Parts: sequence; structure tokens; C-alpha cells
Amino acid sequence: MSVSIDIISCITDRFVELTTTEKRIAQFILDDVQSATTLSISEMARLTDTSQASITRFARAIGCKDVRELKVKLAQSLAVGQRFILDVPDLEGVQGIYETIINVLDINRRALDTDSLNKAVEWLSQSRQILAIGMGGGSTICAQEVQFRLFRLGLPVVSQSDGLLVRMMCSAVSPNDVVLALSLGGYTPEVIESAAIARQYGAKVIAITPQDSPLAQNADIVLPLIVRENDYIFKPSTSRYAMLAMVDVLATELAMANKNQTKDRLRRIKLALDSHRGGADRQPLGD
Repeated sequence: MSVSIDIISCITDRFVELTTTEKRIAQFILDDVQSATTLSISEMARLTDTSQASITRFARAIGCKDVRELKVKLAQSLAVGQRFILDVPDLEGVQGIYETIINVLDINRRALDTDSLNKAVEWLSQSRQILAIGMGGGSTICAQEVQFRLFRLGLPVVSQSDGLLVRMMCSAVSPNDVVLALSLGGYTPEVIESAAIARQYGAKVIAITPQDSPLAQNADIVLPLIVRENDYIFKPSTSRYAMLAMVDVLATELAMANKNQTKDRLRRIKLALDSHRGGADRQPLGD
């Protein structure tokens, strides 16, 4: 299995160890990575006032076997997007964090598919077991949140984020089980493959993910996410709030589907908590 190495980081990390000539080549590349991927070795030597042999020695000094491999790795680093290379200014400041969250929530609120939501609530309400799966920061947290929300309603639910265990658990499902797969991108192979395995054994798969993603194609119902990220990479992804909101929507609709049972269980939980911790009766339920 090949591992992608960020060659730009390698150049930066080894910069102090390079010779004066190699540093000149390194700085030229760091100043304009895009051009460095397209220039011939002779043209790069001319622009850096070095020789073709120096360019080759530089490539080997940073762990590449030749200049061709260097250019391939530079192109791979560029493929993640210019915003991860160039210094994009923050034009919004701290207040912009709140504004982008509000905007993402509003966009996804308007994209809510009521028919799919109602069908998902029906399936989850009638399931023998619910398995919530998600991997990565936001998706893992939201899969756990599914478990934290739904057990309070008396639903048989468990969450899992370990790749092998997810695959194993999706292989052990039955036709009256529901897998709730969460992915902000919809491209995580372990989640996609596990969803496909669960469907193969007859379980229903509900995906909270972008509509046209590979995960969506392996689901029976899609509760669509519209993921919007800006160029300022230092702010955490706001799209996870849209996923969390969808989890809250599901939990609320499931609670309303069986009000009496839900009310009894929530009251029992609240009594157990208040007798343990004390405080005002308006504290969040277990948070």
C-alpha cells in the first residue's frame, strides 16, 4: 500500500540541512509550487541560477529518487487545494465563526427532505436494532450522539467508529435492523463498504451524507447534507453542525412518534439525575 507524503512539508522540515544551492531551489519551489510542477529540469535550473545536476541532487536530498518523482509529489500536494498551501487571510474574524454556522444550518434546513425523514423515522421506530456508524472527527461524534439521544427513547441503539468492528457488526445484521451511516464527505471507504455489506444481508441503511456521494449510492434512504467550506482552513468544519442538527431532528421526530413511552423514560432519567446531582430542574438532561 503506497503512502502519500506531503513533499512540501518535507522541504520545509529539511530546509536548514540543505546546502546553499539547494536552499535556493527549495525557496523557489515553495514560492510557486504550481510553476515548479510544470517546469522542465533545464528551465528550473535556469530560473534558480543552478545546474540540472543541482536540481537532481536537491530531489534526492528531500527523499525523491529523481526530479520526476519530485514533480509528481508536488502535484499530489497541490491536489488538496491551494488554500492548504497559500496563506488565505481571515476576513471574518471570531464573529464569522458564528455566521458561517448559522448559514450552514439555514442552507441545510431548507434542503430537508420531509418524505425521507418520515420514512427514516418509521424504519428506526420499528427496528430490532439500530447501528450508528461514523469515522473521523465530526462523523464519529455524531454517531455517538445518535446513541446518546436514542437510548433515552427506549430504542435499541449502539454506535461504532472502529473500522474493523464496523465491518464485523454490519456483517452480523438481520433484515429487521437499521444501519445509520454518517459521513460529512461520503467517501470514507470503511463506511461505504460496511453500508454495502449491511444491505447485502438485508438490513436497511439510512445515510446522513451529501446527496451525490458514494455513501449515498449505497443507502436506501438519504437524509442529505449540503457541505459548505470556505478557504480559511484554520476554522473547524461548520458542516458538522448540520449533521448534528439532523441527528436532533431525527431524535425529536422519534420521540414524538411515541410520546407516552418517551415521556416516561425521560422522566425516569431526569429523576435519577436530579436525585444524584441536585440543582435546578431546567438543567440539560444528562449533558
